[in-house]
Amino acid sequence: MIPWHTQRMAALDFEASDKDPETARIVSCALILVGGGLPVDTRTWLVNPGIAQEPGAIAVHKLTDEHLAEHGTPAAQAVPEIAKSVAEVVAGQVPLVGHNLGSYDLNLLDRECRRHLGDSLEGVCRTPISRVIDTMLLDKQVCPFRRRVSETQGPYQMRTTAETYGLGWDEGAAHGAEYDALMSARAAYKMGAIAHRPRAERPVWVHQLRTQRFDSLAGVSAEDLHQVQIGWARANAASFQEYLRTKAPEGKRDPNAVIDGTWPLRPVGGESS
Repeated sequence: MIPWHTQRMAALDFEASDKDPETARIVSCALILVGGGLPVDTRTWLVNPGIAQEPGAIAVHKLTDEHLAEHGTPAAQAVPEIAKSVAEVVAGQVPLVGHNLGSYDLNLLDRECRRHLGDSLEGVCRTPISRVIDTMLLDKQVCPFRRRVSETQGPYQMRTTAETYGLGWDEGAAHGAEYDALMSARAAYKMGAIAHRPRAERPVWVHQLRTQRFDSLAGVSAEDLHQVQIGWARANAASFQEYLRTKAPEGKRDPNAVIDGTWPLRPVGGESS
């Protein structure tokens, strides 16, 4: 079996109008085919969502409403183009890779497909999406218990993951879809490379982890890796839900908290999962 991390991947990332995939609109997208011994193939979109963005979103990606109105492709045109490109990747059985891809980006695209095409993302693809590599989910699995770097830098955000695996970080280029997509693909490769080394040859910092879980990424196909991530996402959601209900500090504790662990595509409204 060819190791999953050395095969062709399609790195996918979106910048959006807000943090909630149920309400957010795409403002930029990068879909980049990398690896597998083939040339890099990059497609990018700048999108005019047709709505006002949240100020917090603009502060992150720096794409103002005025800039998008002047230079962006209308969402009604861009979303079908993006969905078609992703569908071609899925049909070619190329794994989709991204950071928080299953919890945010794919759900964002799914809701945009429903909004502009009247169909779900899997409906557009005409097949279930079964090869997703979510580097945030993988990083949480192999490096649990990581603390926040600072008040503004979380333990598993893209910058932290990149720096953990020795990739460095360019804050000036960060939060652009193309840069973040490429960084997620590089992080996936680094994780896979560590997992497929003999334990004795892994970096010192890996040996210093409280648990040794990199073996869970070794010797599996992209399809098998997708399946185990479903269970990891469910377990993470259950753990966070329990934290919010019983262990969170006053002001954050919610005894009725419900965290949906469905991955990578969450049901809409009252639909069953």
